[in-house]
Amino acid sequence: MLKLGPGLAALALAAGGALHGGAAQSGPAASAVVAIRAGRLVDVDKGEVRRDQVVLVRGDRIEAVQPGSAKLPAGARTIDLSGYTVLPGLIDCHTHLVDDIQSADVLLPLERSEAQQVFTGVRHAKATLLAGFTSVRDVGTYRAFVDVALRDAINQGTVVGPRMKVAGAYITVSTGGGEVVGAAPDVTLPAAFRFGVANSADQVRERVRALLNGGADFIKVIATGAVLTRGTQPGVSEFTEAEIRAAVEQAAEYGTFVAAHAHGAEGIKRAVKAGVRSIEHGSLIDDEGIGLMREHGTWLVADIYNGDYIDSVGREQHWPADILRKNTETTETQRAGFRKAVAAGVKIAYGTDSGVYPHGMNAMQLPYMVRYGMTPMQAIQSATISAAELMQWKDSVGSISPGKYADIIAVEGDALADLKRFMKVGFVMKGGTVYLSENSSSRRQ
Repeated sequence: MLKLGPGLAALALAAGGALHGGAAQSGPAASAVVAIRAGRLVDVDKGEVRRDQVVLVRGDRIEAVQPGSAKLPAGARTIDLSGYTVLPGLIDCHTHLVDDIQSADVLLPLERSEAQQVFTGVRHAKATLLAGFTSVRDVGTYRAFVDVALRDAINQGTVVGPRMKVAGAYITVSTGGGEVVGAAPDVTLPAAFRFGVANSADQVRERVRALLNGGADFIKVIATGAVLTRGTQPGVSEFTEAEIRAAVEQAAEYGTFVAAHAHGAEGIKRAVKAGVRSIEHGSLIDDEGIGLMREHGTWLVADIYNGDYIDSVGREQHWPADILRKNTETTETQRAGFRKAVAAGVKIAYGTDSGVYPHGMNAMQLPYMVRYGMTPMQAIQSATISAAELMQWKDSVGSISPGKYADIIAVEGDALADLKRFMKVGFVMKGGTVYLSENSSSRRQ
């Protein structure tokens, strides 16, 4: 159930959006102003925290940010978050909303119908939004285009969830890191599970076109083996530089980009040289790769929390030994590489690989970002303005700025003093609609 404080159901309508994320209201209600009083307001553009500020919201957009002493517009309804730290909605650049929690059973996607998978995605989308993540870049699904359907349902107001950019499926070599593996040799997988399989530059181009024509927003290439795909090795490259470049060039014709799953050092360098926009994971990156990423302006999206989850839960549930071994071999190496990348000035965006662990726990990684080299403000920026820049959405989301969507969250107290506080957000607004409010109050001015 959505939690709304006193009067906030009416507030959601007054702010211009239906309670469950539907179309904006027309007429007088759509023009009403909501004033959010922030005890602390995080300005991620300037990297500073300002005290006693008011954010004015009209419809689904931020209209202004002003000192708390300034006069409010006549008839404005206020939300009192004076005991909270107020921030832009967080952004996770590496999620898998439509697949269930990955485990030792790599054939699990085949045990669910497409309808079941859709409803699983609906549940995960809601959990992600209520955790304070108002936008995500969803980086692939085993069954093609289920993520497209979920994105569209959210945009249409049919279900509750974050703004999404989706990959449609994985571009992967046969038996590669993006394949469903483990079936007997004489079992033929349904075509929807092998939609992105490509084994040459020409096949890569054809699959990229098919995905983008089918509704994907960007392309995800599996450049190396994977930790959780049995039989593949994270350090082994699975596409040549020319094949990755084929994806980049074809995506560019559509005005979009390529994200590359890449653990191995050589695979990372091939992908960077080929022109990908981001490296996902980057577990075995070396100094040369870090230098290339800085030189090319390539983003690093490193899931530096979930190695701990895989190790503890995987051992408890007796996951296959090779998966646990690969996780052990990559976790601390990835974190050391992340620290080096931060120090070198590589562009970092927040991404968790949610789906490896339960959705809604996305903020667990924030303290890890600080532990491995970032300041608290840098960690927050990686999950707001930097993530928005990576997603090419900087004009719409990522900061509390006039003209951008009113995607606003709040955490009780001084949130930057302890980033673990983000595991319990107290307020979530997306596009002017309030989805979560605990202990906040509203009144008409």
